[in-house]
This record gives sequence, C-alpha cells and structure tokens, in this order.
Amino acid sequence: MRPPSTTSTEDVLHDPLRAQLDVFLDEHRNALSSSLDGLTEEQARRSLVSSRTTLLGLVKHATFVENVWFDEAITRRSRAEIGIPAGPDESFVLTADDTIDRVRRAHREACAASRRAVADLSLDETLHGNRRGALPLRWVYLHVLRELAQHCGHADILREQILAG
Repeated sequence: MRPPSTTSTEDVLHDPLRAQLDVFLDEHRNALSSSLDGLTEEQARRSLVSSRTTLLGLVKHATFVENVWFDEAITRRSRAEIGIPAGPDESFVLTADDTIDRVRRAHREACAASRRAVADLSLDETLHGNRRGALPLRWVYLHVLRELAQHCGHADILREQILAG
C-alpha cells in the first residue's frame, strides 16, 4: 500500500518541470506504440537481431516497464500480484495471444494507470517499492524516459529494416 501523499494536486499541477516530463514521457510512449502502425502481425513479430527484441516485443516490454516503475515501485505489490514477468528479459517473450491490437491496448492501459498512479505525487516523493530501494519519483521519471528513448531508437531501426525488406 502506498503511504498517503503529502503533496496536493495543486502543487503537482503547477510544477513546470513535471509538466514537461509528462509531455516527454507521453511523446515517447506514443512513438514506441506507433512503431507498429501499418505493420502486419508477421512484420511486428519479425526477429532481426539475436536477442528477443522485436517491434511487438518492444511495446510489450514497455508495458512491463510502466508496471514496474509506476505500479510496483509505488504500491509495493509484487510482480506476481501485478501479473508481470519476474524480470525484463521475459517481458519481450511473445505468445500466440500477443497481437498488435492486444499489446497496444495493454500498453495504453498501463500508461493510463501510470498517469493515475502519479497524479497526486510530487517529483520529490520517495517511492519504496522498487528492488533498488527507495527512490524519488524524479529519478523514476528520468529512468523511464531514458529507457523509452532507447527503445524508440531500437524501434526506428527495426522498422526501417522491416519496411526495406
């Protein structure tokens, strides 16, 4: 359970850095999801590198990231309780049920849940549910933004290769 917030919604809404971080996160969330635009199921699953990284797998992994940082870290629920893999490598694994529509819907829902989870928290609020220990929300925002930016770059390259082939 998350401890009660000491920050008012008014404080959060008047933080220009927070507002900009929210915009950047949403831009990267949308960019990663849109990497699947116009692709067939086969193209979205196509493996072009030796790792499990595929375009569909990247969006599925981003859903895992949202759940780790904006659910587990805030609520202290275990990954098993949340219903996500124990580790990041497994979050790239695709099942027969992982269609473009389903993975995108899960991603949208996770992003919406993330926004709700932090709505009343300030960037200085300490989150206690991550395996690394207590971290301020500011650190979490920057970490997720860095990870999404990295995966958007991966997605750009994979999509370019898929469309060229």
